[in-house]
Amino acid sequence: MTAKIIFILFVVCLVGCSSPSIINNTQIKPNIIVVMVDDMGFSDIGCYGGGIDTPNLDKLASEGLRFSTFYNCSRCCPTRASLLTGLYPHKTGIGFMTAVDYGKPGYRADLNNNCVTIAEVLKSGGYSTYMAGKWHVSRNFEEDKSKHNWPKQRGFDKFYGTIIAAGSQWDPLTLAEGNNYIEPETEDFYYTEAITDKAIQYIEGHDSEEKPFFLYVAHTAPHWPLHARDSLIQKYRGRFAAGWDTLREQRLKRLKKQGILNEITNLSKRDPAVPSWESVEQKNWEQSRFEVFAAMIDHVDQGVGRIVDLLETKGIIDNTLILFLSDNGGDMLEHPDGYIGTTGKPWAYMRYVPLFTRDGRPVIAGDIPGIKLGADNTYGGYGTKWAMLSNTPFRKFKKYTYEGGIATPLIAFWPQGIKARNELRHQPAHVIDIMATCLEVSGIDYPDFFKENEIKPLDGKSLVPMFRKDTTLHDALFWEHHGNKGIRKGKWKLVSSYDHKWELYDLEKDRSETTDCAEEHPEIVNQLALLYDDWASKSDVLSRDELQVKEIPGQENPLVRSDTEMDVYLKTVNKELKKRGLKILNNPAN
Repeated sequence: MTAKIIFILFVVCLVGCSSPSIINNTQIKPNIIVVMVDDMGFSDIGCYGGGIDTPNLDKLASEGLRFSTFYNCSRCCPTRASLLTGLYPHKTGIGFMTAVDYGKPGYRADLNNNCVTIAEVLKSGGYSTYMAGKWHVSRNFEEDKSKHNWPKQRGFDKFYGTIIAAGSQWDPLTLAEGNNYIEPETEDFYYTEAITDKAIQYIEGHDSEEKPFFLYVAHTAPHWPLHARDSLIQKYRGRFAAGWDTLREQRLKRLKKQGILNEITNLSKRDPAVPSWESVEQKNWEQSRFEVFAAMIDHVDQGVGRIVDLLETKGIIDNTLILFLSDNGGDMLEHPDGYIGTTGKPWAYMRYVPLFTRDGRPVIAGDIPGIKLGADNTYGGYGTKWAMLSNTPFRKFKKYTYEGGIATPLIAFWPQGIKARNELRHQPAHVIDIMATCLEVSGIDYPDFFKENEIKPLDGKSLVPMFRKDTTLHDALFWEHHGNKGIRKGKWKLVSSYDHKWELYDLEKDRSETTDCAEEHPEIVNQLALLYDDWASKSDVLSRDELQVKEIPGQENPLVRSDTEMDVYLKTVNKELKKRGLKILNNPAN
């Protein structure tokens, strides 16, 4: 063998070993699919200890990887902003939510022009880019307002979905295709299925063998309102009759058996707002709430199965990277007796709650004992009690920076690029890493400038090294959401709720954050607090107090209904509640 041939073989070997997407010595860029669900807890799906049937997701996990310590940003739109851009959310302009522009760089309620989306970068590198589902990173959603930050203007060739945060599965507000609002296409419309249908349509219509695609499937399920087809709800009737206390213990045992959590992990204490299951009087109604929640996740799983089946039929499954995750933990939000928390205003005061079904029946909105959820004339959630189960074994919920708010499952599946099968990765990683991962596997560079705008450097790092082995990516990770703060460095996590004092946890021994070590290790608290302050000052982060602006001049909330509209609705819905012997709702004008 000549020296020249040996050299060529050596180069081929090096290239093949360094890139997982080499076929016959020719670089083939993978298709990329990111599936995100909304308000699903760490332990809801089967392969993360849950009691909900998710055979398709479980199969992806068994043929790929599960991450035990993957993090989001604790709330829907900040997580979406970070996923799409690879930056901490404040750097994108969405440090809080999209309803109010606070006039501060990190809190403009809109993606800024100094960040770039995965779709924009991949499209510039030759990818077709598609999105189906929830957007929620644009302040403007009204028909006559600017659409500069809608999906098609931020890099997606095709878009079908909703622009705002939440809405009915049967009649979602702000349903759009491209840049135009549309009505549900069929009488039997169900949004989760429609998202899957459109994703499948995009894949079926993508015939180019040379041009790969990026597909972002962003479900609103299982976010409230809890809606599902009755046939699937019936499948779960009675399954959760043991109640949240027993079910939490069972989930923790499965998480340990699956190796996701270590054997010394303890169950966090029952949240102070949650009674023991034994003391609950309306057990049938309470468990019915989680039955619908489970059915919604089942709907998503079936959709994932349909997408995978199509990829197999088209012969492109082997070189398709699929990532599955949740935007935050389970949501503790309650609407007792139909009211928005303690405001005294009915939930339907907000426009994302439809007043009537598409065929004219009044929608009964709220968490009202006796009203079983699921149908199109209901609009409720599962509340603090079941959110605690979803987040097993962790503390707290969506919006918080404790593990219950920020820990998410992450499944990574890519037969050609991930050689490991049914393995776990335990080193911490973050949703900011999705962008860098997409760029590495596609071989496309992150831009310094885009459309003449200077682009901020990536915060995230590629997960590809973790695809090969469990390895450390980050020296430290950070969180902030409306005064809920956190930093993780190594095994230590410093966390605070609503700008209160710092708490310190050793996550190697205490992933559930049950024992505060702050007084024992003041030097570590000080060290991490300084790192956090430095990050915050460089990342456009403000304290909660700095955002307590009661009125923003010139800004009105277009999602709030008038008292006249509410008066008409309440007269109708109260007749229905009275018939059922349930508490009627007050008019907010009274």
